[in-house]
Amino acid sequence: MNCDINDPGLADAGRRRIEWAEHDMPVLRRVHERFRKERPFQGTRISACLHVTTETANLVRALKAGGADIILCASNPLSTQDDVAAALVEHYDIAVFARRGEDNDTYYAHITSALDHAPHVTMDDGADLVTAILTDEQYADADIVASLEETTTGVNRLRAMEKDGVLRFPVFAVNDALTKHLFDNRFGTGQSTVDGILRATGKLLAGMTVAVGGFGMCGRGVARRMRGMGAQVIITEVDPLKALEAAMEGFRVMPMREAAPEADLFVTVTGNADVLRGEHFHRLKDGALLANAGHFNVEINIDELSQLARDIVRDVRPGVDEFLLEDGRRIYLLAEGRLVNLAAAEGHPPSVMDMSFALQALTAEHALLNRGSLAPRLYPVPERIDRWVARLKLQAMGISIDELTSRQEQYMAGWREGT
Repeated sequence: MNCDINDPGLADAGRRRIEWAEHDMPVLRRVHERFRKERPFQGTRISACLHVTTETANLVRALKAGGADIILCASNPLSTQDDVAAALVEHYDIAVFARRGEDNDTYYAHITSALDHAPHVTMDDGADLVTAILTDEQYADADIVASLEETTTGVNRLRAMEKDGVLRFPVFAVNDALTKHLFDNRFGTGQSTVDGILRATGKLLAGMTVAVGGFGMCGRGVARRMRGMGAQVIITEVDPLKALEAAMEGFRVMPMREAAPEADLFVTVTGNADVLRGEHFHRLKDGALLANAGHFNVEINIDELSQLARDIVRDVRPGVDEFLLEDGRRIYLLAEGRLVNLAAAEGHPPSVMDMSFALQALTAEHALLNRGSLAPRLYPVPERIDRWVARLKLQAMGISIDELTSRQEQYMAGWREGT
C-alpha cells in the first residue's frame, strides 16, 4: 500500500488502543453498522486531513465499512499517534500519510498525497485541504462534491473564503453543530488541555494562577476545568460579550498585558495569532509556563520569544523547552506551541469524539445524497442529524427525557392562546 508512517511494528499496540476507544463510541458504532449494511459511500473517494488518533481511526473505519475508498493524512505535525497510523495501514488496509514530528515539507507532501487521491469528499481539521485545492492550479478541475470542517480555526478560514467568493464547492461547518462545539469544544478541550499540561509539566494546578486567552467554547472548557482543579483563573478577551460572561461566572477579566506578570501558566485558545507576544514576554515572571490549545502554532509568537532568549534548552522535560532570557528569567514553552492536548497527551476522550465523528460521517452521507443540489458556500450540519446524535448519545448513557404531549405541540405551534 502507498503510505508513509513511522513504524509498522507498532500496529498491534495501535489496534488494541483503537478497540479500547471504540468501547466509548457507541453512536459511531451504530453508524458503522448501518454503513456496513447499506454501503452509502460505494464508489466514493474520501481524503481526510485529521488528527491521527484512536478516535479518528474509528471514524475512517466506519467510512470504509460504508464503501469509501479513504486516505488519511495528519492535520498537525505533532498530533499523530504512530501506533494508530501503523494499525490503520497493517490491520485495516487504510492508506495513511502521517508521522509524529514530521517537518513542514513532509506535512505538505502528505497533504499533496491526500489530494492526489482525487477525492469526491474531503474532511478537514483546519481547512488545509480546502486551501490547497483553492490555491494550487493542479487541483483546479477537482471533482469535489463537498468538504467537511471539524474545528473553529478551519471554519473561520472558510468564512473568509466564502466572503472572498473563492469557494468552488459546498462545505459543511461540522464544528458549529451543537453536539460538536457544546461538548467536544467545552468538555473535550477542557479535559484534554489540562491532561496535556499535567503530563508535560507534572505541576500542581491547585493554587496556581492561570491566564486563559479566549472565552469561546474551548476557552470556557479550559477555564472551568482549571478552576475545578483549584487554580485561580484569569480570562483575557477582545469580545465584550464573552468578557462580560466570564466576569459574571466569577472569573477575573483583564487585558493580557495586565495578566502577564500575575499568571504562572498561560493557555491560549483563541484561533488568532500573537495572543502572547513580545510586549507580554517582557512582563512574565520567572518560570512562567506557556501552552497553546488553539489549532495552529501562531497564538504564541515563538519567533519573538526566541529573539529575547540568550539560550534555548530543548526538552528540559519531554515536550518542554526552556527559554533563558537576557535578564535571567526562564520561560517554558510546552509542545513547541502546538496543540498541547494532542502534542503532549492523547487529545479528547473517545466518548466526546463519538458525537463529533458521528456528525462527520452522517454529514458526509448527507452531502452525497444531495450531490449537485448544493451551492458552493458554507452550510450548517442539518438539525435532524445534530438531534439524532444527541438522542442516541443520551440512550447510550442510560438517560431518557420527556416527549411533548399533543397539547404541548399544539400550544407551541399556535399564537392565539394568551393571557
